[in-house]
Amino acid sequence: MDLSIELGEFLRSRRARLKPQDVGLPEFGRHRRVPGLRREELAQLAGVSVAYYTRLEQGNGRNVSMEVLDAIARALRLSDTERAHLTHLAKPTVKKRQRAAIARPQRVRPGIQHLLDAMDGLPAFVLGRRGDILAWNRMARALMGDFEAWEPGDRNMARMIFLDPNTRDLYVDWECKAVEVVSTLRLYAGCYPDDKELLALVGELSVRSEEFRSLWAAHTVTDKGHGQKRIRHPLVGEMTLSYEALKVAGDDPDLVLVTYQAEPGSASADALRLLAQWGVDEAVDVRK
Repeated sequence: MDLSIELGEFLRSRRARLKPQDVGLPEFGRHRRVPGLRREELAQLAGVSVAYYTRLEQGNGRNVSMEVLDAIARALRLSDTERAHLTHLAKPTVKKRQRAAIARPQRVRPGIQHLLDAMDGLPAFVLGRRGDILAWNRMARALMGDFEAWEPGDRNMARMIFLDPNTRDLYVDWECKAVEVVSTLRLYAGCYPDDKELLALVGELSVRSEEFRSLWAAHTVTDKGHGQKRIRHPLVGEMTLSYEALKVAGDDPDLVLVTYQAEPGSASADALRLLAQWGVDEAVDVRK
């Protein structure tokens, strides 16, 4: 991935979402030729010259200081995750150790699998940096599909969300889930621009899914650690489940443990208990 191109596109996308009134600037005229703030307006807010900011949008982030990046981030009203992404694009710091880690397949140590199996009443699984589902428990299979019956390459959250219509039907708010998946991939791509497998995944999905291609072009990034999902399960109906995404401690910083749970005493909790009553052999493959 060419970080200079990514830097310019990310800055332009963030500038386009702001209106003058959002940042306390007067809006002259009823029609503006470009959406969002003009370059000169953003440069004024950040306290840099228009020429300097223009060079950044052209992808020339060499020698930019952290003070300038922080000023631009404040002017663009970036979130903490967006600010970190901007820094990765402008001042990449991929080290030899990171490059070596990218080249190795991600693995889940036995202790984590034992933990997943012990969480028998809750769906739980482990995601890798590319959205690969690397490990899971019985309840995750019952909720999301029989992963063991799938080809390893199909056990990928992005492929499932954009290419598999039955997985798509699981999520009542599919659009929100799709934005979340793409935004997470964007974040990882900024951290690991040399990850050929990640870039191949993005290329495949861009070709095969117009929706993915449109969302990828929006340059949204997120590192969402918790929230709610509404699941439409073919056996037990609709459930509202809370999820937690937790970093797995160890040698690989990019493993994330995801758990789902229902509010105690709710209809969703009853549905989840009903789902737990089915054995492993009766887990539903949602792709059928």
